[in-house]
Amino acid sequence: MSLNVDYSVVKRINELRSEQGKNSLMLRVRVEGGGCSGFQYKMELSEDKNPQDLIFNDVIATDDISMGFLDGATISFEKGLIGTGFKIENPNATAGCGCGTSFSVI
Repeated sequence: MSLNVDYSVVKRINELRSEQGKNSLMLRVRVEGGGCSGFQYKMELSEDKNPQDLIFNDVIATDDISMGFLDGATISFEKGLIGTGFKIENPNATAGCGCGTSFSVI
């Protein structure tokens, strides 16, 4: 299984680590049931590491259940006029909603 981490994520996490003085800060990404399309992404900054975590590029942590939905996805960090944040482009999602955090799979 693979998760593509854009350099923009590595750069932003390293900036946050420096700003907050937290060298082990990571972006934790989970997929949970819910949202208007069936599944939703949950993202949070965390220093906690669990023994079962899957770590990507030393900046992303996820679990094996979420990874089943994230396999082949790309995570990036984008700055824009409407908003700034982490974005997931997921080839496994067959439909999504306008909020960009909810999706469905076949």
